Amino acid sequence: MPGKHYMADTSEKIAKTIALIDEGMYFSINCARQYGKTTTIFLLEQKLPEKGYTPIRISFEGVSECMFDDETHFCREFLRLCVRVLNWKKEPSVSDWKDVSLTTFGQLSDFITNICHTNKYVLMIDEVDKSSNNLLFLRFLGMLRDKYLARNSGMDYTFQSVILVGVYNIKNLKIKMVQAGAHQLQDGEARINSPWNIAIDFEVDMSLSIEEISSMLADYENDYKIGMDIEAVATEIRAYTNGYPYLVSRICQKIEEKLDRDWTVNGVARAIKIMLLERTVLVDDISKNLANHKELNDIMFNIIALGKNCDYNASDLTIDLALTFGFLIRQDDRVVIGNKFFEMLLYRHYTHVIKMNRRIPERTLPSEVIFEGRLDMQLAIEKFAWHYYEIYKESLKKFLEDECRILFITYLQPMLNGFGYYHVESETRDEKRMDVVVDFKSDQFIIELKLWYGEAKHEKALDQLVGYLDRKNKDVGYLITFDFRKENNTGAPKTGWKEHGGKKIFDVMVGV
Repeated sequence: MPGKHYMADTSEKIAKTIALIDEGMYFSINCARQYGKTTTIFLLEQKLPEKGYTPIRISFEGVSECMFDDETHFCREFLRLCVRVLNWKKEPSVSDWKDVSLTTFGQLSDFITNICHTNKYVLMIDEVDKSSNNLLFLRFLGMLRDKYLARNSGMDYTFQSVILVGVYNIKNLKIKMVQAGAHQLQDGEARINSPWNIAIDFEVDMSLSIEEISSMLADYENDYKIGMDIEAVATEIRAYTNGYPYLVSRICQKIEEKLDRDWTVNGVARAIKIMLLERTVLVDDISKNLANHKELNDIMFNIIALGKNCDYNASDLTIDLALTFGFLIRQDDRVVIGNKFFEMLLYRHYTHVIKMNRRIPERTLPSEVIFEGRLDMQLAIEKFAWHYYEIYKESLKKFLEDECRILFITYLQPMLNGFGYYHVESETRDEKRMDVVVDFKSDQFIIELKLWYGEAKHEKALDQLVGYLDRKNKDVGYLITFDFRKENNTGAPKTGWKEHGGKKIFDVMVGV
């Protein structure tokens, strides 16, 4: 709400959306939970009257179930929702909507024709997911589609534009139908063919750019004059969130309310640490979706925990679901984790799952590797290397090669609780290597985890780590290599410091 909150300047997004309305387009705005959909249509609603349009923004959130009993109930409730909006805005045209008795979609269609003959109405339906598996609602959309097509051929009047807002894309009802048990649908074709196939693709990027985040921070800086490096802070927020609006706002809220207005790059990192440990609606939603969709959980585990690449496939319903929930985003012909915060959160989730399911004991206490508030990373890695064979050689042997790297993170996590956190660099994560960045209070550790593929590959791993240390402006790094050769099956790790490329590297070989 612009009158109460600091707002990112999304005027460019609004302008692009209005351009679609000017062309009479029908479309859906589909994003993950708490992605700013409702805020966007609220801002759109404020702007449309300046362009000569009368917006009608309604929501199916909380409507009575009887609305979907039959056509009569639907038509009456639809009219009631619209009249309430027009009354509130004191729209002169509201008189055309009152004292109207409609009992069929045919009568509703004729009514829409009459009211749209002299007025440019824009119908916006929020929380459309609540009803997208209901046959009566689909018939309502079918009626709007028929009127849209008739208008384009000069045979009818109808809404200037219709915008459906929700998580799921109503153009492809197949996922929603299967998930919801296809309520009231008997015909198999109805599960695939959408009554909303007239809608164009809504290609406005709803994520917040660095510039848009900066606009919000600039307003704050103008009020408080704290000397914030706006570009640096905005860039860091974007790096963690990829512009996910809720996460952007949450970071700012934590800095303002919990961190004594530490509007610095370090303040952003501190806010992330707090957010990783709190239970929110978004976190609950992520957990619920993983629990309810086994195939989705499997894909996310493969990408997060095992570093496997995943190609984009438009016909893969599970990939589409991951994109819908914001877990993944499309990057050319691949899909990758939606943002760094989600990646860190999901790592915590899967390390917890592995620890519980595999019954991994905590062999190293934080007090054994933390001295005077400083984490001794060399000692922590050495203890892991010695315990690795002992802990995992029997019950977990079949999981070792796939999960060895996430097992290290699982081992390390209890030492970080309350004082540090980690993330995996997306640019280096694959099935052969990944770089883990551990922040513990004021210290930062760069650790590369690899599988053994021979001496030449090992030298390349050292070179890669040196390059990454250069980019991070660090002089010390750690390389852990997991060796699954039978002849190396002694359980005794090989550890030692070495100089490589002007960097000091703790090189560890772990055998099983």
